[in-house]
Amino acid sequence: MTTVAAALAEARRRGVASLDAQLLLARLLATTRTRLIAHDERALTPAESRQWQDALERRLGGEPVAYLLGEKEFHGLALEVGRAVLVPRPETELVVDWASEAIAALTSKRSLSADTAAIRVVDLGTGSGAIALALKTAHPQSEVTATDVSAAALVVARRNAARLALAVEFVETSWWQGLEGRRFDIAIANPPYIAAGDPHLAALGHEPALALTPGGDGLAALRAIVARAGTGLVRGGWPLVEHGHDQAAAVREMLSGAGFGRVETRRDLAGQERATGGRRPGS
Repeated sequence: MTTVAAALAEARRRGVASLDAQLLLARLLATTRTRLIAHDERALTPAESRQWQDALERRLGGEPVAYLLGEKEFHGLALEVGRAVLVPRPETELVVDWASEAIAALTSKRSLSADTAAIRVVDLGTGSGAIALALKTAHPQSEVTATDVSAAALVVARRNAARLALAVEFVETSWWQGLEGRRFDIAIANPPYIAAGDPHLAALGHEPALALTPGGDGLAALRAIVARAGTGLVRGGWPLVEHGHDQAAAVREMLSGAGFGRVETRRDLAGQERATGGRRPGS
């Protein structure tokens, strides 16, 4: 007979982090971490023991805890995730907060001029919908469009939007394609930016490669986004992108070369240059 205490001890012995093991076992037993730990004498049934062993093997094989749980918290939202989408990272909250500041500034400016037009935001490469849904939650009056080339990813994003009752427009397309003639106030993106051959890719094998790397030097998606941003944004519009810790200088050069002003980079909580943005000239 295997108890909760024995199951957690086995996980630690085999190299699974305590928090991961507690979350996985609590989900398996339909309880909370607090109750799990408080009642660690509880015995697992044979079926639960088999499911626990399967979960352990998958975690030891490198599968993200978020996939095993089927969800990930991002910016206060509980989002469904699965193998069709990248697991949302805390670092991405930096670019969401920056976009939120921009929406607030534009809203204030428009209210002073009695302009009632909604702020229009496009999230390019939305994946699970994390960025788009976080911004729609924070700014419900904004008009948010989210694109992705992956139909499977959009299925997940639409389910997240429906569950959260958030009205976001989803478009199956690659970056700016299919949005010709439309103009947005803010374009935000967390595109694939890991270079081909980067050693970190080996540890990310369970996540969709399409969302991780564009191949080559890792800058192809960023180049495509910046190249079309001038025609996809209104005058005074903001392009804001997440990128690798060593790509900030290249992204600043892209934005400046594309005619954007007020280009700056912001650092994440680890002190790494993580997000860069600018402003399209004009008002």
